[in-house]
Amino acid sequence: MYEKKPWLRFYEHVPQTIDYPRVTMYEAVRQSANRCLDSIAYDFLDYTSTYRQFINEIDKCADALASIGLKKGERITISMPTSPQGIICFYAANKLGAVSSMIHPLSTTNEIEFYLNVSKSRFVLTLDAFYSKFKDLKETTPLETLILARIPDYLGTLKRIGFNLTKGRKIPKVPQDSMVKWWAGLMSGSYPQAPQAQMDTDELAVILYSGGTTGVPKGIMLSNMNFISEGMQVSEWGKLSDADSILAILPIFHGFGLGVCVNACFMGGGKSILVPQFTPETVAQIISSKKPSFVIGIPTLFDALSRHPKMHKTNLSCLRATFSGADSLPRAVKERFEEMVKKQGGNVQLLEGYGLTEAVTAIMAMPIGHYREGSIGLPFPDMLAKIVRLDTTEEVPCGEEGEICVSGPAVMMGYLDQPEETAETLKRHSDGKIWLHTGDIGTMDEDGFFYFKLRQKRMIKSSGMNVYPAQVEDILYRHPDVQEACIIGVPDQAQVQLVKGIVVLKNPAKAGTQMEKILIDYCREHLIKWSCPRTIEFRDSLPKTLVGKIAFNKLEEEEIAKLKAAGKYSGN
Repeated sequence: MYEKKPWLRFYEHVPQTIDYPRVTMYEAVRQSANRCLDSIAYDFLDYTSTYRQFINEIDKCADALASIGLKKGERITISMPTSPQGIICFYAANKLGAVSSMIHPLSTTNEIEFYLNVSKSRFVLTLDAFYSKFKDLKETTPLETLILARIPDYLGTLKRIGFNLTKGRKIPKVPQDSMVKWWAGLMSGSYPQAPQAQMDTDELAVILYSGGTTGVPKGIMLSNMNFISEGMQVSEWGKLSDADSILAILPIFHGFGLGVCVNACFMGGGKSILVPQFTPETVAQIISSKKPSFVIGIPTLFDALSRHPKMHKTNLSCLRATFSGADSLPRAVKERFEEMVKKQGGNVQLLEGYGLTEAVTAIMAMPIGHYREGSIGLPFPDMLAKIVRLDTTEEVPCGEEGEICVSGPAVMMGYLDQPEETAETLKRHSDGKIWLHTGDIGTMDEDGFFYFKLRQKRMIKSSGMNVYPAQVEDILYRHPDVQEACIIGVPDQAQVQLVKGIVVLKNPAKAGTQMEKILIDYCREHLIKWSCPRTIEFRDSLPKTLVGKIAFNKLEEEEIAKLKAAGKYSGN
C-alpha cells in the first residue's frame, strides 16, 4: 500500500520529492546564508545575528576549535541550553568534520560520565554554572578541554547587568583550572583560518541519545544528510522563507528542538527565536513581542499558553501554523488553544506531527489547512511509511493495527557501538529498502493518513520527555532498603503522564512519607529531574506475570481504575 503513496494527493503546494544538496550541514547553512545574507538568522533575548554574521561566527568558532586541537572525526559534547554558543559550536564542529554529541545541560555527573565515555569526547562546551559537574571527570573519561560559556555572552548591556545581579550572583566562581577555556576568550582571539574538512554528506555528524528497552541510553548516529533532508522536508512542509520565524522553545539536545526549530529553520532561511528556558510567562512575553510565524512544541506547552493571561491580551494574527509533537495531543488542549488564538485575531489549527530521534525528529505531520481527528498526518516528501504486523516485515491492510515503519533519507545510520540493537531496529524488507521499525503501534487509513495508538516499547512520556522505567528501577534497586521496584506512568492532565514508583521494602516497617522522600531524593542524585518518580507507593508485594516478571501493565490499570473511581480520568 505504501508504494502507492495515497497521501501525495494531499500535498497541494508541497513537492513530492526534493533535490537535496550532497553537502555537509555547515555547507547547507552557508547556502542559505548566500540567499539571505542580511536576513536575521537567530534572535536570542533581543541579540540578533544576520546570516552574514552567523556564518562569520561559525567560521571564527571553527578557527578557535581547530587551534585547541579539535580534528576531523573527533567528538565534542555540547551540553547547552538553546543559545547562540550551542548552535554556533554545532555548525563550527561540523565545518571541521567533528561530531557533536548533544546532551541535556541538567544531566547528573553520573550521566555525563556515561555520555563522555560512550561518545569518546575530549572536548565539552557547557555553561559556567555546570562546571562542578565536569571538573572531576578528567580521570574517568576522555575529557581534556572544557569550554565554558556564560549566558551574558550574548546579552545587551542592561540585560547583562540584570542577569549578573540576579541569577549570575548565584553561580559559583570557577577556580583556576588548566582544562578550562572560556568561550568569550576563544571567540575574541586571533587564529589561522581553519580549512573546511573533507566530509561526506553520509558521514556521521551528530549523536543524539534515546533510551533503549534495557533502560540504558543509546547513542543515535545521524549523518549530515539525515539532518539536511529532514530540515528541508520540514522547510518545504511549512513553506519557510526569510519572512518567517520559528519559536525555538524545545531544547537543542532534543531532536525536535535541534532538527525542527533550529536546523529546519536555517534550511529555509528563516529566523530562529531562541528561548533558553521555558516558562509560560517568558514564552507568552516572547510571542507578544517577537510575533513568530510558527510555534512548535509539546501538548503541555500549548496547554500552559492557552491558560496564561498574557496570551489572552496578545494579538496572535502573526501565527501561520502551530504544530504539536512528542506526545499525543488531547482534544481538549487543541480546542482550548485554537479558541484562544481565534479570540486574539489568529486563524490557525493546532496540528499534530510524528517523529522519533532515530529519524532526527518529525517525519510526518498534518498538512497546513487540513485536520483529521486523531491523525498524526502524512509522511514528508521522500519519506515512506507503512504499518506491518508485529515482529514481521509484512504490511497489513488499511485500518489494521501494527507497527509503524518508516524509510527514507532522514533515517539514522544506526546505534553507536550497538550492532545488535541496530539490526533489530533497521531491517531490509523485500523491496530492498532499509526500514526503521519504530516500536510504535498505529494504523493508516485509505488516504494515507497515519494514526498513533501506543508505544510497543515500555516508555513513559512526561511533559514531552522520554522516561525509561527500567533506568529508574535500576537506581531504586541500588538502594539498600529496596527489595522490588516498578515504575509506571499515571495519566495526568498537566504532564500527560506522571512518573510513579511502586516499591516493596526489605523492612515493611520503614514504609512512610520519610522513606518516600529518601527514595525520591536518591533518584534525583543519579537521574535527571523529569525521570524521577513524583510519588512512591509502598506495597507488600507486586503482581507478577506467568513467567515471574513484574506485571507493570496491571499496576497501570489499577491506577486508571482509581482515577476513574475518583472521576479524574478523561481517557478511553
